[in-house]
Amino acid sequence: MKTAFIFPGQGAQYVGMAKDFYDTFDECREVVDHAAKLLDFNVKGILFDENDLINKTEYTQAAMLVAEICVLEGVRRLGVQADVTAGLSLGEYSALVASGVMNFSDAVRLVRKRGIYMENAVPAGKGGMSAIIGLDAPNVEEICVDVTKKTGLCVVPANYNCPGQIVISGHKQAVDYAGERLKEAGARLVAPLNVSGPFHSPLLSVAGDRLRAELADVTLRDPVIPYVANVTAEEITSADGVKELLASQVSSPVRWEQSVHTMLDMGVTEFVEIGPGKTLSGFMKRIDRSIPVITVSTVADLDKLIKTGESNVGNEKFANA
Repeated sequence: MKTAFIFPGQGAQYVGMAKDFYDTFDECREVVDHAAKLLDFNVKGILFDENDLINKTEYTQAAMLVAEICVLEGVRRLGVQADVTAGLSLGEYSALVASGVMNFSDAVRLVRKRGIYMENAVPAGKGGMSAIIGLDAPNVEEICVDVTKKTGLCVVPANYNCPGQIVISGHKQAVDYAGERLKEAGARLVAPLNVSGPFHSPLLSVAGDRLRAELADVTLRDPVIPYVANVTAEEITSADGVKELLASQVSSPVRWEQSVHTMLDMGVTEFVEIGPGKTLSGFMKRIDRSIPVITVSTVADLDKLIKTGESNVGNEKFANA
């Protein structure tokens, strides 16, 4: 049996995520307290108290990372280990921490900058994203290319989530027009997303350039556990090239469906979704319903993972932090 740890991206957040882990386990509390010392905003307040900032990209991303690693520490207490990791968009940073490529401190600082750069890359109201339900990838890609040619504006597939669900991104006018065309082509639903920018489109290339400069000063290590990258949907076993993958990721499509197939080809027989919500579990039902997915977002969920054997309390926390 091979297990993959998978981490959700922005959009799954909610006030109170990881609170019961913080209250229950010392290891989990250390994660949040450590991040609070690194960040220039009240991450505990955003995670645990009613607020509107949790849905603002520049805060959401760091808060999500902290919550996911907090929950990860709760999972590790049980001695449950991954054979491969992956994360959707922002979740890729949690996967990098879990795989040993990046230490937690660097991930927190990078994701804070990433959120700011992505938030500010395109003026408010100029970009947009829509989820397209019920069309296959070639149809979506063809219409995006045609709309871009006709309008001179940008619209591209941004997230290949699962069969029949693709997110498009770009200039708002082009996204809206492409949505109309996709409805005419047979899409069951075109749902505009409540996001602050055209993420994972070429319009975010400036954010990628700024992130690339930040990455230059970060030390990465070869994975202790292999991980699968968003941009290529390929297994990564070396730190070589990871910085460029992360810089490119903000303006490139997230190939999640393809990443899952890569993990299945690697022999993964069980997925554990770590962090808020059940987004990735929902995608898995559309990709391969036969593969079990355990979601862990609350302490009560740990009962699903209890196994015989010694627990790994304290292993590999904050390496080189």
